[in-house]
Amino acid sequence: MTTALRRLRNYIDGEFRDAADGRTTEVVNPATGEAYATAPLSGPADVDAAMAAAEAAFPVWRDLVPAERQKVLLKIADRFEERAEELIAAESENCGKPIALVRSEEIPPMVDQIRFFAGAARMLEGRAAGEYMDGFTSIIRREPVGVCAQVAPWNYPMMMAVWKFAPALAAGNTVVLKPSDTTPASTVLIADIIGSVLDELGHPRGVFNVVCGDRETGRLMVEHKVPAMASITGSVRAGMQVAESASKDLKRVHLELGGKAPVVVFEDTDIAKAVEDIATAGYFNAGQDCTAATRVLVQESIHDEFVAALAKAASETKTGAIDDEDVLYGPLNNANQLAQVKGFIERLPAHAKIEAGGEQVGEKGYFFAPTVVSGLKQDDEIVQNEVFGPVITVQSFTDEKQAVEWANGVEYALASSVWTKDHARAMRLSKSLDFGCVWINTHIPLVAEMPHGGFKKSGYGKDLSAYGFDDYTRIKHVMTSLDG
Repeated sequence: MTTALRRLRNYIDGEFRDAADGRTTEVVNPATGEAYATAPLSGPADVDAAMAAAEAAFPVWRDLVPAERQKVLLKIADRFEERAEELIAAESENCGKPIALVRSEEIPPMVDQIRFFAGAARMLEGRAAGEYMDGFTSIIRREPVGVCAQVAPWNYPMMMAVWKFAPALAAGNTVVLKPSDTTPASTVLIADIIGSVLDELGHPRGVFNVVCGDRETGRLMVEHKVPAMASITGSVRAGMQVAESASKDLKRVHLELGGKAPVVVFEDTDIAKAVEDIATAGYFNAGQDCTAATRVLVQESIHDEFVAALAKAASETKTGAIDDEDVLYGPLNNANQLAQVKGFIERLPAHAKIEAGGEQVGEKGYFFAPTVVSGLKQDDEIVQNEVFGPVITVQSFTDEKQAVEWANGVEYALASSVWTKDHARAMRLSKSLDFGCVWINTHIPLVAEMPHGGFKKSGYGKDLSAYGFDDYTRIKHVMTSLDG
């Protein structure tokens, strides 16, 4: 017997719809490697319809007083809590994530982030009005940019959707959001939640739309004439393609791309505590996190002790089924990602040493063992390029100068951390490290009030915080004569 696949659908102008031409793609559970649903493979007609809906709804949504938009977002946050178990089930099945960790580590921050941006909707800050020329008063208006084309990734489909729609809607924009073709399920459920709130409160249905599809669908969205802004969380290659496409009509672009976070560990560090925290920050979500603690630089005097402790921590870290509460992470997201991680291990240079892991786990699904690789050099492929898997590399440095040089010596610049008891050293490195975030004696905590975003090939623009909210607004100067 063949089990019927669940049918996911686009959400356009308040209605769930199949792709106009009927095309679909299969959605695979990475824990089993088996398809469990189909999703639309949207084309030009679908993108046109979604953009038209968002464009029609924009004037009404834009002109609401901020308190009304806040009311909508607060109601959405409440619904996320009320329907949390549905969201958890969708995300766990779609990504193979442990249920307990989605419940504890994703739902609470998502709800908090929506509520934060609900408050930000009422904090439209600008410089003080005043007379900067005799006889004239100047004021600043902060306005929404318009329709936003947004593309979310597959590593955190729900949370990254929140990071995109919450600031955009709070600022008065309307949204067309595309989830990854491998992880559309939770985003379609989010559309149902947001749509029900908009209907209940009497707001235009086209304020929020979801279009499922592949890279071609994303390209159609970015190149469409309607959006004023394109926002993507994804790979460097995808970001460069979006920037190039958006340049054709000078769309505003918001890019959160890859990372290769250095974790700089000095000899005065509490090794046991550092290893425990770094292993968690490196292996959480199977290392599929742009900020993951996967590139460790250890001072040579403690290198061997640190590597031994980290290898032991890796051997004690579990990956497995979504209902196992002892599991730290589930499978890699898809077959291509599994092949990529395997490829990095297979191409290791002769001087590298696998201290733990290094192989696929299980006979089905895309599970990969927690891995530690030592003996690496700065120009090695696995040091320079993002693995996006449960693989932690270790290098040995001699002094602070070399640590900073190697930490900064990659093309990414999203996040970093410093581990030391020396406050002055921590402050020096927080200045010297060329990354959008520097953690000290910790790695990976994020809060709604603080910005997340990088430099160099990690992209530009900020998520979270008032800075993330500002990215979805534009500035207008208004000057009036005082002579009547």
